[in-house]
Amino acid sequence: MNIGVCKLKIHIPESQSLKDKRSVVKSITSRLQNQFNISIAEVEDNELWQIATIGIACVSNHSYRVDEIISSVITTIENNYPTVEIIEKEIDTYG
Repeated sequence: MNIGVCKLKIHIPESQSLKDKRSVVKSITSRLQNQFNISIAEVEDNELWQIATIGIACVSNHSYRVDEIISSVITTIENNYPTVEIIEKEIDTYG
């Protein structure tokens, strides 16, 4: 069993309130969860308007598949959310 964990800190410059931020984060997390069958949630920076930290986890039988899923998740965010900037990422794999 191989486990991939990713922590992304994103900047949402157009967000003017927590409601705006939560709308963007909810859109991202729902889409990625449905598309990739991953566990995903906002894990830090809950009270900041323009910064969100998202935690992602996935499990697979093969380490290359875990790397592939996490890379695809990051690419999907970059390609589908042009107003969102990934400012920090930490990726760990176990197994």
